[in-house]
Amino acid sequence: MPIEQEKDDVIARYLGSELSSVNAQLPKKRKTLSQLLHEEHPRVSCLDGSEHFFRIDELRFLASILEDHERDDLLLPMIIEVHSGRSDMMVRSRRSDEEQGVEAKVFAEVLDMPVSVEKTGVRIYRSQLGAMRRALKTTTQYVFTL
Repeated sequence: MPIEQEKDDVIARYLGSELSSVNAQLPKKRKTLSQLLHEEHPRVSCLDGSEHFFRIDELRFLASILEDHERDDLLLPMIIEVHSGRSDMMVRSRRSDEEQGVEAKVFAEVLDMPVSVEKTGVRIYRSQLGAMRRALKTTTQYVFTL
């Protein structure tokens, strides 16, 4: 059995490095909605050296959902964690334990239904993903994990 475990470790390391190349489009640093609304060409720099641009209409839509102070809490793009072999995904939140978080408020509005809020963020399901990405194509990004 130790040989099988070594093979699994090698595969896991290989997939880990493969996933890092798949995730190269992630931003180096995210910006708040408030910051992006004040930029002429809202964008963030990505790990691969490219730039990720945001559509103004999406930013305005998000602003219409949120209070002024909440715009300072929403980091964009929102990162949707896609886990291998799972039908649900997680969007991490900077909220404190007693707060719902602005991501949950945004997703509930877009989906027109309550969302599953957990300690570390908002859980969404593959069946909800289409509606989310249609409404928030440039303000969400995927990160792939094992």
